[in-house]
Amino acid sequence: MRIAYAIALLPLAAVIFTAPSYARADDQQNQSKKKTRDPNETVCEQEEVLGSRLASRRVCMTRAQWAEKQRDDRALVDRSQTQQCLAMGGQCTRGN
Repeated sequence: MRIAYAIALLPLAAVIFTAPSYARADDQQNQSKKKTRDPNETVCEQEEVLGSRLASRRVCMTRAQWAEKQRDDRALVDRSQTQQCLAMGGQCTRGN
């Protein structure tokens, strides 16, 4: 009985496991389109104001400036985490 169910579900499993390959091909095409965007194009985003649940502000920068801000923010986080470990004598702990 179980073998009959397994055989009946085999075509369905084949469809399910091959579907993500189509999605990956679409993602690769979308990523190639994204890479060709103009770095000098101005992009505006809404940022939440710290300390308020309702207020937000609109920030406009070029794509190159957004990328630089993202790199700087990531470097700040990395540096902060590294300095925390060094202040504790090189022993990093999580959640303690």
